Order: sequence, then C-alpha cells, then structure tokens
Amino acid sequence: MADVTQSVSVFEQIRLVAGLRWLILRNSLRKKNNRLDLIGLIFTGVFSGILVAGLCFAFYAGGYYFVSRGRPERIALLFWGIFLFWQLFPVFVAGFGANFEFRTLLRFPLSLHVFYAIGLAYGFADFSALASVCWLLAMTAGATAAKPGVLPAMLLIVGVFMLLNVTIERLIGSWLERLLSRRRTRELFLGLFVISMVSLNFIAPLTQRYGASARPVFLRLMPYFAWLPPSLAGHALAAMVRLQPAAFLLSFALLLLYLILFSGLLWRRFAAQYRGEELSETAAPARAATRTIQVKHDGPDRLSLLSPQVAAIVRKEFRYLTRNSFAYLSLLLPPMLILIFSMNLGAWHLSRGGKAVSPDLFFPGMMAYLILILMAPAYNSFAYEGRGIQTYFTAPLRFRDVLLGKNLLLLSVLSLEIVLSMAMLLWRVGLPTARMFVATCAAIIFTVVGQLTIANWSSITFPRKMEFGKMHGQRQSGMAVLVAFGAQILMGTISATILFTGNWTGNLWLPAEAFIFLAAAAVAGYFASLDALTKLAENKKESLIEALCR
Repeated sequence: MADVTQSVSVFEQIRLVAGLRWLILRNSLRKKNNRLDLIGLIFTGVFSGILVAGLCFAFYAGGYYFVSRGRPERIALLFWGIFLFWQLFPVFVAGFGANFEFRTLLRFPLSLHVFYAIGLAYGFADFSALASVCWLLAMTAGATAAKPGVLPAMLLIVGVFMLLNVTIERLIGSWLERLLSRRRTRELFLGLFVISMVSLNFIAPLTQRYGASARPVFLRLMPYFAWLPPSLAGHALAAMVRLQPAAFLLSFALLLLYLILFSGLLWRRFAAQYRGEELSETAAPARAATRTIQVKHDGPDRLSLLSPQVAAIVRKEFRYLTRNSFAYLSLLLPPMLILIFSMNLGAWHLSRGGKAVSPDLFFPGMMAYLILILMAPAYNSFAYEGRGIQTYFTAPLRFRDVLLGKNLLLLSVLSLEIVLSMAMLLWRVGLPTARMFVATCAAIIFTVVGQLTIANWSSITFPRKMEFGKMHGQRQSGMAVLVAFGAQILMGTISATILFTGNWTGNLWLPAEAFIFLAAAAVAGYFASLDALTKLAENKKESLIEALCR
C-alpha cells in the first residue's frame, strides 16, 4: 500500500504520531485506574516541581554571580552539575521516563528520519531532561541579567548543550537496554552497579583520611576535564564575556563536534531498531537432543507446615526473587548501610559515650530506614506476574493463599535482613537499652504487618506490569506511589510519637507496652482483611488481567 499512497512530509508524519499519542492518552483516561494513575503522577510532579523551582533560583544566582563578578569560567561548574544530573538520574529512576515502546512505531510506514526525531524528542519527556532545561534557562536568565550582551551566545551554547545531553542520554539508555537484554550480562552489570553505589558511601571516610595526599593527583587530572562538553560550554561563555571570538569559536566547534559524534552513534542504534532488531533472552532454534528421563526423589518438604497452595506460592516467589538480579543483590544493602552509617557518624564510639548520638536513637532510626527500603515492592506485588495472573483465578486456590504466600516470603526476607542488621549494629554500635529494644521490635511488627494490609489492597487496586531486565517504563502506578508514601508517613509518625511518649510521661516502658498492643491489633487486622481482599480481587479480576497481561 505504501507504493500507491502519496508521500508524507517529515513534519506531517510527526504530527500524525503526536495526534495518535494524544488520542491514546485521552481514551485511556476513560478507565478509573488510569485517571487515578494520572492524579498520582500530577501530585508527584507538583512536589518535584517545587524542588526544581527552588534549584532554579540557585542556578539563576550562580549564573548572575559568576558573570557579574568577572568569573565567567566558573559557570562551567553549573554546566557540570546539570550534565551529571541529566545523565545519571535516568539510570537510577528509569521508570520516570516516557512509558512508550518505540518499536511499536514500526508498525506505521515511518521513515528513519522521523523515527530518529521522535525517539530523540521523547528524551525531553524524562524528569531529568525537564528539570535540566529549567535550570539551563534559569542560568541563562541570570547571566543575561548580569550582562545582557551575552544572551545570543548563551542561547546558542545552551541549545547545543541541550541537544548533546539528550543525545547522550538516549544513547546510554539504548546501550544499557541492549546489555540488560541478556541475563548473564544483566547480572554482571547489576552486580557492578550495586557494588559501585555502595562504594560511593565510603568516599567521605576515605576523603577524611587520604584527602590531603590525593589532592595533588586530582589537580593533575583537572586539565583533562577541560576537553569535556560541560567545560567547553563554560569556556565558550567565558570567551564571549571577555570578547575573545577565537576562543569562543574553538570551544563551540568542539562542542558541535561532540554533538555530531554522539548523534552518529545514536543514529546507528536507532537504525538497528528501525531494521527490526529484537532484544530477547530466547535461545536460537536448535535440534532437541534426546535425554533419558531420570526419576527424581523428592526430599523432605521444608514447607510442610503450610498448606500446599501457600507453599507453592512461596516457592514461586523465591524463584522470582532469585531471578530478579537487582532485587536479589539489593538484599546485601541493609547490612552495608548499617556499616556505612556507623562509619560516617563515628558510631564506633557511640556505646563509649564518644558521640552525642546514642544507640537508643540510632537503633530505631536505622530499623525505620530499612523498613522504608524493603517494604516498597510490596505495594505492587503482582508486578512480575504477567500472564501468570490468570492462573490464580483458574487454579483451585483462594486469593488469600496467594497473598499469604507472597507476604510470607517478604516477611522471611525482612526478618533475615533485620537480624543481619541487628548483628551489624551489635558489632559496630551496641544494642540499645532493653526497653528501647523491646519497643523497637514491637514497632517493627506493627509497622510491617500494618503496611502489608495496605500494600495488598494497593497491589490489587493499582497494579502495574514490570519486566525483568527492562530499563525504560519500569515505574509504579502513580496512586500506588502515593499510597506507599502516605502509609510510610502515617506509620512513621505514629511510631515516632509513641517512642517519645515514654520520656514525656516518665513511664519508660510505655512505648513497649503500646507497641505490643498495636502489633497484636495489626496482626488481627491483617488476617481479618484477607477474606475482604479475596472478594476485592475477584471484583478486580478483569482490571488485574488487563493491566498485567498487555
């Protein structure tokens, strides 16, 4: 059909795709869950916008100060901050990007130029890109207020810098997605990623000890950073402020050279996708070798105390946990965080009275922080089920068994992590007093079990599909994020208030007694909610299957 139709211009193709995306968004808002998801994203965007607006004032003040005080070369520090944020933030929170699979565009007769332009334009839909553009504009306004004559050059530099950053970000995302398409490389990459993130926390202790001796080495490396894009952008602006056209043209030409180089690399990646590149873990077809059937004798069932349905769910969840490399490796973080915080706060001397922070404050604070990290996945516990969600409604089991199995594995992981963290605290800090230890343990039961009821409701009401090894589009539902934040804030406020009532009332054992009562109430409420959640899952069956099977 493409041979008998009239050719369509590039701008017309982009307009048609944009109109199609708008119609898809508008029609999707007919569903209640999508409207709630949009509301959650709007609230999240408002809070994020407040942070971005606050930093806009800082970048405006920085641009104005450096230009007005005759130090325009220092503006390269602002370019470096924006460059690092633009490139690193999407790696940590890739799910906040545009939730759209570009390969679906290939079903339409688009040209490669249009496919490249749309893929590049979607890079500006990331939160990091929007925030960085706002900061660049604020920095431009500050420099212009200090010296109006630099406005044309500043707009030219900032425009090229924006295109360069979005090109690099899309290129890095495409490369990472290709790396993560294979399980072996995904496990290796995620292992190195977690190790590097943990290692960053040791920078402060190492700087305090070896900072003086490492400073000369760092100063010798500084000239090499001058040839990188953020430094070139700062040098180009400084040359324009000082009326040095030759230096400006040299720095700007190198900046354009970077843009051309990375644009060529991104064009190659998008061209490969345009030609139908398929990233999959599926093995290539091969002749199946005949194998003899071996009889395998089952060993003793370690989950015999559970019903067969619940035990099967626990085994499945354990296999899912070991398959998800990032979640599996992140279980090493809690003990490492205890070690890092104790080193940074000088906690080795806490039990000896060497610091103002006592174990009675450090212990419950760290437990609350660990629960905040480990409870987050519970609010979307069906994320990786996919089409398997249909099995729960056809197999001979009740949905309460599914929830029990998922929650039991999460409780087992939490218990193991908390025990390891307590052992680390005992080694590095020492345990708190008996009353605070009992109160904290009871508070953990109250907080975790109380959140499980809310998390189960959120998982059924606001499901969101996620895939192993996929980078872009991996985010929770907007309402699920709000529910998680609200539950964490509510539980944290209640727990903090009760912990301080002992000092206010003079009864030091009052928090422990109150938390024991609340823990018992939370456990009773959890088991009472299972039947109601089973009915809710039956009512939400169609929305669950639709959200997880598409």
